[in-house]
Amino acid sequence: MSDFDAVIVGAGAVGLAAAYALAKGGQSVVVLEREGRIGAGISSRNSEVIHAGLHYPTGSLKARLCVEGRRRLYPFLEAHNVAHRKCGKLIVATAAAEIPALESLARQGEVNGVEGMRWLGGAQARTLEPQLRVVAALESVESGVLDAHGFMLALEGEIEAHGGAIALNATFLGAAPSAEGFDIRVGGDAPTSISALRLVIAAGLGAQACAREIEGLPDEHIPALHFGKGSYFTLHGAKAPFTRLIYPPPIPGALGTHYRHDLGGVARFGPDLEWVDTEDYTVDPKRAANFYETIRRFWPALPDGALAPDYAGIRPKLHGPGEPQPDFVIDDPAAHGLGGLICLFGIESPGLTSSLAIGEEVAKRLAP
Repeated sequence: MSDFDAVIVGAGAVGLAAAYALAKGGQSVVVLEREGRIGAGISSRNSEVIHAGLHYPTGSLKARLCVEGRRRLYPFLEAHNVAHRKCGKLIVATAAAEIPALESLARQGEVNGVEGMRWLGGAQARTLEPQLRVVAALESVESGVLDAHGFMLALEGEIEAHGGAIALNATFLGAAPSAEGFDIRVGGDAPTSISALRLVIAAGLGAQACAREIEGLPDEHIPALHFGKGSYFTLHGAKAPFTRLIYPPPIPGALGTHYRHDLGGVARFGPDLEWVDTEDYTVDPKRAANFYETIRRFWPALPDGALAPDYAGIRPKLHGPGEPQPDFVIDDPAAHGLGGLICLFGIESPGLTSSLAIGEEVAKRLAP
């Protein structure tokens, strides 16, 4: 007999959502987390934005799971009293040359089934946000912000309420297929071995390293990892200029440096995109120069000296500079041939919004 029906590696939003979906389906689960708290990785270093789902290619996992995840997310947040605000988003064109990109997004969102989109002229957009420089905008009323840590605490509570457990300071060291599933080696303060019928790798930046420690998993099913660093700056000495999320047209590899008025009332800008080789979370104050230039395209009144370095995150990208941005990768036994194993790679934005739907997708693919 196995110790658990399922072991999930990684206690970020996606790993916790997968554990929640499996636990509420009646499976015994344990989440292994190498850090001393949940959500210590990429889930704690993002924009905390709830995306509507209009940025992603039709038919992609990102498009489907973002829309499904967002539809699941708002009711979950309401039911668990997690702070959030459906503030809406404006994707803005600050010059006529940017309008075709917004028109393309509008078509994409319509095909993806995104509700609550509206095309606005410049004057209409300024009626909503008077300080904007804008010639046209695409409004998304389903977009919002949330308390990501509060969301993960709610998931933790649900996992435990359904009989599951989260093991902190428990590093995944490797796994070997067995007659009934997997024998799993766990490090930390009290190293041990456990067994499980099913294994889910949802380790964010560590997913590829964990996958390489699974015996029998072909190397060709472990994609290359690229670090896409994003820095954030906060606004000081000036009132938050907008109530809605403000986004530029997307840039290659990212959605572009945007504005958000977070739940604590702080105005934040970011992330930008910087390709790095190591996990370095320092914010270089010199990057502010590019932020001023970018932000003043849609907010010309940004005062000199008003931006202060805040925090940085790193996205687990599956593409490098100049390469096309790929879809989420959810590799299941049909792909790699190891029964009971799912590996999640490249779960960057919109991973937080999509997390509940990703969890259900994992549970569906692992259904006995």
